[in-house]
Amino acid sequence: MKTLKITLLGLTLGLMSFSIHPVQKSNTVKVVTTAPLTWKSESIDLGEIPQGTPKVIEYEFKNTSAKPVLITNVKPGCGCTNADYTKDSIAPGKTGYVKATFNAANPGQFTKTVTVTTSAEETPKVLTFKGTVVAKS
Repeated sequence: MKTLKITLLGLTLGLMSFSIHPVQKSNTVKVVTTAPLTWKSESIDLGEIPQGTPKVIEYEFKNTSAKPVLITNVKPGCGCTNADYTKDSIAPGKTGYVKATFNAANPGQFTKTVTVTTSAEETPKVLTFKGTVVAKS
């Protein structure tokens, strides 16, 4: 037992010498980037909407970059939603839109997404809307 304790102590002390590294100061500069598009809202709660009545949801954004931005693709998350969007290039400082038209056919709660791809960002933006479709009386 004494040999085991001495062996473990030696192993622990030996490994400790490998884990100590001198701290070096880094001269790297952090680059802070801002999003090229500022969305008025990325998630919209529609509350209760009547069954059988299509609902239009509009997402507005502003181009806060120094270059024109083009929406390259808009993909609704399901077949119950259609999408429309600004087709022209959005100049710096100008606004654009993405519209989703939700077919409120089935009663109950829902959460839907619309994925937007632009020329300004590598990662697509996922917009959401939710609510409850109320059955007709």
